[in-house]
Amino acid sequence: MFIAILLLSTFVLAGVIDNVKETPIVLKKEKKKQWKPTKEDIAYQDSMYAIIERTQQDLDTIKAGIDNILYKLERLDYADGTFDSIRYVKGGKFDKKRNGTRRN
Repeated sequence: MFIAILLLSTFVLAGVIDNVKETPIVLKKEKKKQWKPTKEDIAYQDSMYAIIERTQQDLDTIKAGIDNILYKLERLDYADGTFDSIRYVKGGKFDKKRNGTRRN
């Protein structure tokens, strides 16, 4: 008897709860204008790009200078004005070992 009353009360509660109507929430869509750069914005972006280009060129120049300095430091110069080309030849066996991990 107790189980039957419990079962019936559960069905009644479930029927009442299902009949509750929910009001839908309506969100208003706002129209957003797309950003259009002004002449000042374009000039600023162009100047930043020019700065980046100059910096990249400066870094390339510095890298080439450092490579030349390392080449001069690593070759052996003798008193008679000659240098040891067997030990270090640019692009040779030792050069490839030294620069093997570096990507140009």
